[in-house]
This record gives sequence, structure tokens and C-alpha cells, in this order.
Amino acid sequence: MIFLWLLLGVFAIALLGLAALRVLDARDDRAQWRRLAALQPVRPAVFDPQSVAGLPEPARRFLRFAIAPGAPLLTVAELHMGGEFSLGPPDRPVYQPMDARQILAAPEGFLWTLRLPNGVSGSDFGSPARGWTRFRIFGLFPVARLGGNADHTRAAFGRYVAEAVFWTPAALLPGPGVTWEAPGPDTARVTVTRGPLSQAVDIEVAPDGRPITVHFQRWSDANPERRYRLQPFGGVLSDFRDVQGFRVPFAVEAGSMFGTEAYFPFFRARIAEVRFPPPPAPRP
Repeated sequence: MIFLWLLLGVFAIALLGLAALRVLDARDDRAQWRRLAALQPVRPAVFDPQSVAGLPEPARRFLRFAIAPGAPLLTVAELHMGGEFSLGPPDRPVYQPMDARQILAAPEGFLWTLRLPNGVSGSDFGSPARGWTRFRIFGLFPVARLGGNADHTRAAFGRYVAEAVFWTPAALLPGPGVTWEAPGPDTARVTVTRGPLSQAVDIEVAPDGRPITVHFQRWSDANPERRYRLQPFGGVLSDFRDVQGFRVPFAVEAGSMFGTEAYFPFFRARIAEVRFPPPPAPRP
């Protein structure tokens, strides 16, 4: 009987520890969301199409499609997305309907929170200084707890630079740390550098400037060896809509090994809302 009570006591302490960890993680999520939201320009400039006249033609075509003349150059977006997310391997994909929210503030970071109907929930966060992947089942039991190293930081940087291409194009206008070139007549390449991190992303551009695909070499361990290395990543964009002076996709399919026979689109997002919020009011 004493052993049983001891066992119950240990179990109760473990549950309390897991509950405390969840509270701390939620506090981290809120703090990073607030930090990224505060990066929204207070008095943004407005877009002048002539400001990109000196860029290679595919880059001009893309940016003039994505940003309306006179649009305030807001660089922080908040998204609510549905669609499907696969937790299974490429040969046995297990797609789950997802409910996710994201704040994107490239090149300073992003936070993505996810809930799946099978009880999995958690968040991905990346910034030039730190990052994490934290997921748990039934809101309590950890199933993934990664990050805190240079590999994770580099992989996350590739993700949020690529996503900035289609959701926060104002963040990629030419300036310090952002350069454009044209590897082909219908391909624009943007390279974003932030401290020691650098990521080049290629955009296949339609005649009207619409981005058709976005692809890049991502630092990733999504391979059978589970070893970090550069490998293809990318996706297809569709259902473009106008939001606050920006033309952004509301449907995105993406995954590892894009452009190869091993391509696995584990992310099939349908966007419910995109908004470019004003900067939060200063705290008293």
C-alpha cells in the first residue's frame, strides 16, 4: 500500500511539473507574439512603384504585383489558417485538419501555433537569436521539444524568409540585408541576411507578376538520415486576394524535396484571414 501511495505521489508531482511547463511555454508564446507585433512600423512609408525600378525585371514584376501603389509598407502580418498538416512520413502521410495562427515579422522572426483534432498542439518559433519546436498531446505530454541550437535557428530562418515572400512582401523591398537578382527571365531571387544568417529564395513569376512557386535550399534534417543539410524545399501558391494594399495567397501547398520525385507536401494551408495590424499601443 505504501508503495502504491508513493507511486501516486510521484505521478502527481510529474503531472504538476508538466502543467507548470505548459504554463511557461504559453507565457513564452505570448511574450514572443507581443515582441513581434511591436515591430510593426508606427509611421510606415507608402509604396512607390518607381522605388523598385532599378531591380531586375522579374523582381520588379513580382513586387508591383504584390504591393499596390500607395500601400502602407507594413511588414508584420497575422494569419489564421486551416487546411491539412501531415504528421506521418512521406510513404505513410497522416493528414490532419489543422487550426493554426501565425505572426510573421521577417527577418526578426515568426511564431506559429497549431492545434490538431488528434490532441496534438504546440508552437514553432524562430528568430535570429533563438527558436523552438514544442508540441504536446492532450495539452500536457510532450511529443516534440526541439531547438536552442544553431541548426534549428538556421532552418527556421529559411522558413520565415520564404514565407515573407508571399505574406509580407514589404519586408523584402531592397535595402540593408535584402538584395535581388534574376537567375532567369521569369525567376526572381531574393537574398536576406541578418547577422550570420543568410537565405536565398527563388520565385517563379507569372507574366502578370503573380508568384507561382517559391523554392529554396533549406537547412533541414527532414531526410532518412535525420542529418541537417541543404536540400530543396518549396511550394505552390494560389487564390490571391487583396488585403490592405497587398496581394497575397490564401492557398499554399509546401514541403520538403520540392521539385524532385521525393517531394512531400506535408503542409496544405487554406488561409482564413490575413491582417496587417497596427503596432500595439505602448504599455502604461
